[in-house]
Amino acid sequence: MLFTSYAFIGFAALLLLLYYALPKKVQWPLLLIASWIFYLAAGVENIVYILTTTLTTFLAAIEIENLARKQKDYLKEHKEFTREEKKEYKESQKKIRLRWVAACIVLNLAILAVVKYSNFFVENVNGILRSAGSEKRLSFLSIALPLGISFYTFQSIGYLVDVYRGTVEAQRNFFKFALFTSFFPALVQGPINRYGDLSRTLYEPHSYDSKTVSYGLQRVLWGYFKKMVIADRVLAGVVTIVGDVGTYNGAYVFAGMFLYTLQLYADFTGGIDITIGLSESLGITVKENFDRPYFSKSLKEYWRRWHISMCSWFRDYLFYPVSISKPMQKLLKFSKEHFGDKFGKRVPVYLSSFIVWFATGLWHGASWNFIVWGLCNWAVLMISEELEPLYDRFHKRFPGYSGTWVKIFQVARTFMLVCIMNLFDCYHSISETLQAFGSMFTASNWNVLYDGSLLNIGLSMLDYVILAVGTIIMFTASMLQRKRPLRDSIAELSYPLRFTIFFGIFLIILLMGAYGVGYDSSQFIYNQF
Repeated sequence: MLFTSYAFIGFAALLLLLYYALPKKVQWPLLLIASWIFYLAAGVENIVYILTTTLTTFLAAIEIENLARKQKDYLKEHKEFTREEKKEYKESQKKIRLRWVAACIVLNLAILAVVKYSNFFVENVNGILRSAGSEKRLSFLSIALPLGISFYTFQSIGYLVDVYRGTVEAQRNFFKFALFTSFFPALVQGPINRYGDLSRTLYEPHSYDSKTVSYGLQRVLWGYFKKMVIADRVLAGVVTIVGDVGTYNGAYVFAGMFLYTLQLYADFTGGIDITIGLSESLGITVKENFDRPYFSKSLKEYWRRWHISMCSWFRDYLFYPVSISKPMQKLLKFSKEHFGDKFGKRVPVYLSSFIVWFATGLWHGASWNFIVWGLCNWAVLMISEELEPLYDRFHKRFPGYSGTWVKIFQVARTFMLVCIMNLFDCYHSISETLQAFGSMFTASNWNVLYDGSLLNIGLSMLDYVILAVGTIIMFTASMLQRKRPLRDSIAELSYPLRFTIFFGIFLIILLMGAYGVGYDSSQFIYNQF
């Protein structure tokens, strides 16, 4: 049930009606039923995966919390323990709780690995066998990727770790926890919610509030505008260019990487707008996942603004635990002894970052392209980290090189870097990606940018005009929201003017959205994750 389908729109409208018409005490159970209906619509056979993750995480979290309480009670009863005895007992109990955490995480990551990465593993093993001259081949598994498995798996792991750390209390109601893992607006493409954040409003009764519902539906409308008018329209050109790297090289690749970057932003942020807007109309707060990322002046800043929930998840649940682990502490001691304090103390940080970015690439897709994309980000970030003192000295010596034009250059440089690395996301293999990238420097076909050739990639002049106007509208909206939400500014306008603005957006979607005879509504790009 795609967000852009008539079925989903009808489904969401009926849910909103029932949500506020029925007694408040049935609101969260209604959301659970709706979420399971939404998930079942994507494939009844896949329900076993999300139920397994939900049940195992639910039970493990309760057991971990029970063990922590028993430890506390036991220490109260044995006040005669010495400091060392208390420490020894706490360490033994901590290991038991860690085993529960590890067992649950391994089980659920194993499920994710089998359904998402088994064929990637088979493909690579077969490649090795082929290179070795062997005729043996492993068979591929025919397993459909369950909807949102990466998102609900990571949400569940985050919840389990938070219970272990004592930052949240374990949910004792299975059905309430099931709602957290399967909350359907965030199931398609995130964001990756934290239990401590989402649970504050997920289970509370909500009275109908015209402003809240109106604001939420305005956000939904904005999401549909970005998705259907921009992302789905530019899709045809991107598919044509990346589908034949031999024909569409050089300048086509140059144009294609900008078109894809536009598509990715409009598609992903459009989907998140629908998620946040629909949740808001239900009275539920979902955290923002983007903060004008294409205005970033460095790649480090970009990753603080793009897919915020994913980046913070990898930071809190992978980078920090890995960087302070015992093996890393041993590596820190070794590297400081052999390479000196200055460089030695950075080795564990760089290795931890390498692990994070390798995992980030793999999370995005079962392909070496995504892994290389992740490692490219890691390399640029580490190099930038090393050069940062040099940048600081330069700006102190030449304070004039820090004005508006320098900031514009930094934004343009970061945007170009992101566009180039996005090529790994576009093409089917590393060899194709490198061939396409290299052709921008070797092919002499730059005339296609102005001789009308770009009208032959599935986009007409009208398409380009709509895309240009849509991009300008998105850019303007981003600029206007720097100091206050745009919806607050619009709310201060007269009713006729407000109606004209939103009805105008609705008409643009209706008349200029990329659908019609033969149109197959494209899935959101992040559905695959």
